[in-house]
Amino acid sequence: MGDRAVKNKRIFTVSIWKIIKDYSIITISTFLYALTFNFFFETNNLAMGGFSGIGQVLHHYFAFLTPGVVVFVMNVPLMIIGIKKQGMSILFSTVFAICVTSFMIDAMNVFVAQMGWEYPKMEQPLLACIFGGLLCGASLGLMMLKNATTGGTELAARLLKYVFRNISIGKLCLVIDITVVCFYAITYGKLEAALYGVIAMYIASIAMDMVVYGSDSAKLAYIISDKSEEITRRLMDMGLGATILEGRGAFTRNNKPVLLCAAKPAKIARIKAAVVEIDPQKSFIIVGNVKEVYGEGFGEYTEDNL
Repeated sequence: MGDRAVKNKRIFTVSIWKIIKDYSIITISTFLYALTFNFFFETNNLAMGGFSGIGQVLHHYFAFLTPGVVVFVMNVPLMIIGIKKQGMSILFSTVFAICVTSFMIDAMNVFVAQMGWEYPKMEQPLLACIFGGLLCGASLGLMMLKNATTGGTELAARLLKYVFRNISIGKLCLVIDITVVCFYAITYGKLEAALYGVIAMYIASIAMDMVVYGSDSAKLAYIISDKSEEITRRLMDMGLGATILEGRGAFTRNNKPVLLCAAKPAKIARIKAAVVEIDPQKSFIIVGNVKEVYGEGFGEYTEDNL
C-alpha cells in the first residue's frame, strides 16, 4: 500500500471518528434537552419561546394552523438559508437533532408512564426556572458547537449572527424567545407563566454563551518591568508568546517596555509567579479576562464562528 493510500485511510478513519464523536455529543445534548423540557418546563407549566410558541399563538387565532404545521413551515426557509451559508452539514445535523429530540421527549414520557411514575412538580417555580434554564442553555450550546440546532429559535439566531456579529448567540436567542413569550402571555393571559419563562430564557442565554464561548476564553496579562528581557525568555520557555509594546511612565517620563501576553486561564498563575520571582520589587502586572482569542495556540476564526 502506497504512502498516499495510507494517508488517505488515516484521514478517512479520523473523519469517521470525528463524526461519531460529534453525533454522540449531539445525542447526549438532545437527551438533556428532552429531560429539561419534560422535568422543568412542561411539568411546571413554564412558557417557552421559539417557533413552538409562535405556533401556539397562531393556532389560537387561526384554528386551521396547527403548531406542528407552523413550526415546519417556518423552519423550511431557515434551513434553505442555512444550507447556503454553512453547507449540507447543518441540514444533516439539525434534522438529526430535531428528530432525536422529538423522539426523546415522547419516549421519556412513555417510559415514565409505563413505570407508573410522575414528574415531580416543584413548589417553587423559580427553582424550575433556574435549573431548567441552566440545563436548557447548556444542551443547546453543546449542539451549536457541533453545528446542530433543534431548529426554530436556535437556527434563526445562528443565521442572524451573520448580520449581527457583535451580539452573542445567547443574546440573539433571548431576544427572539422573550418576544414570543410576550405574545404567548398576551394571547393566553398567562402572565405569571410567561414571566417565569422570561427568567428561564435569560438564564438559558447565559448558560448557552458560557458553553459556546467558554472554550475561547483566555487571560490577558500586561507586564511592566525593567527586567522584561528575562521575563520574556521565561515566558517563551513556558511555551507562551509575548508582544513587546513601547510604553512611557506618566510620572517619570521614562520609556519602558510593556509585555503583552495572552494565555489560557490555567497558566496565568505560573506567569504571575515567574514575574514576581524575576522582579519581586518593581514589576507591575495587570491581568484581565478576554472573551475570545484567535490565532496560534488558540481558536481559528472563520465566518461561521458563533
